Amino acid sequence: MNNMSRVAIFGGSFDPIHNGHLALAGEVLSRGLAGEVWFMVTPQNPHKQGNTLSDEQLRLQMVQLAVDGKPGMVACDFEFALPRPSYTLHTLNALTAAYPHKEFALLIGADNWEKFDRWYKGDEILSRHDIIVYPRDNEAQPPLPSGVQWLPARLHNVSSTMVRAAVSAGNDITDLVPAAVAQFINDKKMYIK
Repeated sequence: MNNMSRVAIFGGSFDPIHNGHLALAGEVLSRGLAGEVWFMVTPQNPHKQGNTLSDEQLRLQMVQLAVDGKPGMVACDFEFALPRPSYTLHTLNALTAAYPHKEFALLIGADNWEKFDRWYKGDEILSRHDIIVYPRDNEAQPPLPSGVQWLPARLHNVSSTMVRAAVSAGNDITDLVPAAVAQFINDKKMYIK
């Protein structure tokens, strides 16, 4: 299968989506590593139990606003209909069954790659799907097994935590998130303590 029929699954809470997320997806697409990047909004992350997330529909709407008009970038709520918490293997199996003509790869940060051996049936994921790993800090490329590719993307100094803190403090976030997302956060009065 060629890379244009490959979909890179970029899972996350996206609470909120920010410019760094979009830049990473853009790198994947511009390098031809996938034909599409699906932003998989996770309703409940098994590695972040106890964290309070914003409503999943609000997070999905922010992703939809962020990717609007960006070819190859798709907002995806596929996990909303799956059992919770969302285990990546179950999601990938369900996606493969629902879209047999597509090949699914996984886009994850180096921090997640370092603990991939603790993921639910991570070895099974690795045996069936390619993985694209991006740096979270300025780390050098680690040794990677077959089927795992390093994405030497430029890092953006932004995180969802930073965006929430800025909103809570009453600071401007127009440099951190797309304008439509900033407007949505303001209109819905999100992240205000």
